[in-house]
Formats: sequence, C-alpha cells, structure tokens
Amino acid sequence: MSWLRLDGVTRRFGGKDALSDLSLGIGKGEFIALLGPSGCGKSTALNCLAGLLPLSGGSIWQDDKRIDTLPPERRGFGMVFQSYALFPHLSVRRNIAFGLQMRRLPRAEVRRRTDEAIRLVRLDEHATKLPGQLSGGQQQRVAIARAIVLEPSLVLMDEPLSNLDAKLRLEMRTEIRRLHQSLGLTTVYVTHDQEEALSMADRLVVLRDGRVQQIGTPEELHTRPANRHVADFMGYRNLLPMRVASVSREVVTVEGAGMALRGTAVGEMFPGDEVVAGIRPEDLRAGADGIPATVEVVEYQGRELAVEARTEQGVVLHLRAAERPSPGDKISVVADPARVLVFGGGK
Repeated sequence: MSWLRLDGVTRRFGGKDALSDLSLGIGKGEFIALLGPSGCGKSTALNCLAGLLPLSGGSIWQDDKRIDTLPPERRGFGMVFQSYALFPHLSVRRNIAFGLQMRRLPRAEVRRRTDEAIRLVRLDEHATKLPGQLSGGQQQRVAIARAIVLEPSLVLMDEPLSNLDAKLRLEMRTEIRRLHQSLGLTTVYVTHDQEEALSMADRLVVLRDGRVQQIGTPEELHTRPANRHVADFMGYRNLLPMRVASVSREVVTVEGAGMALRGTAVGEMFPGDEVVAGIRPEDLRAGADGIPATVEVVEYQGRELAVEARTEQGVVLHLRAAERPSPGDKISVVADPARVLVFGGGK
C-alpha cells in the first residue's frame, strides 16, 4: 500500500450520524491519531476502516482499489484492541503465531516470523508463558506482536494503552513509536489522550460529534487550534466568553466580566462580536497590573504548581506558579498577548 483514502465516510445508527463525511488521505508509513472525547466518532471511524462496521455513505480506497465492500479478513489490516483479546489458554508464542497458522503458511515461515515479532517487542524471556502470567504492558506487547507478525499494510489501534497505569503508558508509548519507525508501519491510532496523540502521531484528526474539527501536525494543533472546541481538547483550560472591542489585522482586543485582553484572532471578527478567548494555564502568571483574583486551589505538580483562582466577577482562571501561594491569597493575573487566541462564535 502506498496510499489509503477515505472519501466522505459516514456511519449512522438509528438515523443519527455517529460519523459524518470523514475525508482523509493516509500515506505509507504515516502515523495518524484520531483524537476526541468519548462519543466523538473516533472508534466508529476505526471500525469502519477495519470492516467491522458497514458504511452508511462514502467509500474507502487502498491505492486504486475500493476496499469498503470487502470483509475484514480480506483487507489485510492488523488490529490491536483496548482489551488485548488474547487467548488465555495459549502461550505468548502460540498467541502470536495463531494468525499465521490460520493462513496456512509453511511451518518454518511461521516460526521465523513469530521469533522476529517476539524479538521486536522484547518478550524473548516470556515466550512460553500464558497471558495470565504477564503484566498489562507485556500483554499489550503480545497483542501488538500478533498484529504486526501478519505484516499488514495498515495497523489499527483502538485506545491500546487505556488499561495501563501511568508508568506503563509512558513506556508503551515509546515502544509503539519505536516499532512504528523501525518497521515503517502505517498506523491509525485512536485515543482520547491529547498528550499521547501529540507525542506519537505525525498528524492528528480531531473529531467532535462525528465531524472533523481539524487535521494537522501536532505542532499545528498545539499552537493554532482551528476553533474553541479543538482548543478545549488541546489544553486551553481558560475559555473565556468575551466581546470584541477592537480589531487591527490579526490583533484583537476583547473585554468581558471585568477583564480586557489582547490576543490573536482565529478567523474573521468585528467589533461587537461575541467571542471566546483561549489561554493555556502555563500562559497565565501572577504579575503586576493584571486581573485581580483570589487563590482557591493549589496543586503540587512537580516542578510547578497548578493554581485555580477566581476573579472579583466570579470567573475561574487556571494558571501555573513557580512559588506556592496559599488559598485566600490576593493575586494579579497577567496573560501574554502573544499566547492568547480569540475564537469566533461566542458561547
């Protein structure tokens, strides 16, 4: 496969669109993350790609061949599930070899490819163990090896790390990225974790209510979300309803709830428009001549402190601090205009 194309892929359940008009091109060796909150349509998109759900509209093409009419087993894709889905009575080796045996490959070829897959996921010492004797991270590695041993044209991963603890998630993120790069796999990865998606993917597809909100590189989505919904999901915890006071090219001044801010306009807007100002917590700080607020909650997060403060008009602000304030402290909150994004559409 050199190219995979989704043209207007749609899936309805009971007359309601779970996925609407998804169009996307995926190049060979690319790592695509489908990102969004629960119910946004990302797993539906993956299941449509896998052939586990029929399309209600649109088509899927692999190079110049239409494949959405083919059953799952004829698409040649590998699948890694959230629940691992391992055979509990089969050893690691036999779990990995199962798909190859079903394809009736020669015994020597099955052994060669199984040995290589075990080596790639670093499970040499555990090859004879049963899944119940492995940790969660090790079980997930078996599931990944079972998918890649088939040498698929595309690997589909449905939230494969969501059942792991924080330390294992970090280790497995690195492991998946390493395998992707070393094998040149084409991968579509479903997650609701924006940090996970940013660290692993070449491009992200953000979905909301079954519709694409933005497609772009991690850097593009992190620094320039297309709308307030993408901003909300990409870590802009401060989303403040405001009104435009003035506009000069991309620089816009907004006011509301006793605050005045300057920032960058995302899209066209005019004085009087209702808008939303988006600011990351790390782009707000305590300083002089800012927005008066009272500290309510302080959370220790290692090298910095997460602070929740409330303005005199009752607006909650999330910011970061290097030194620990105390609940009840009066502070002045300052925003860097270069880091404030202003989105049209109001509430």
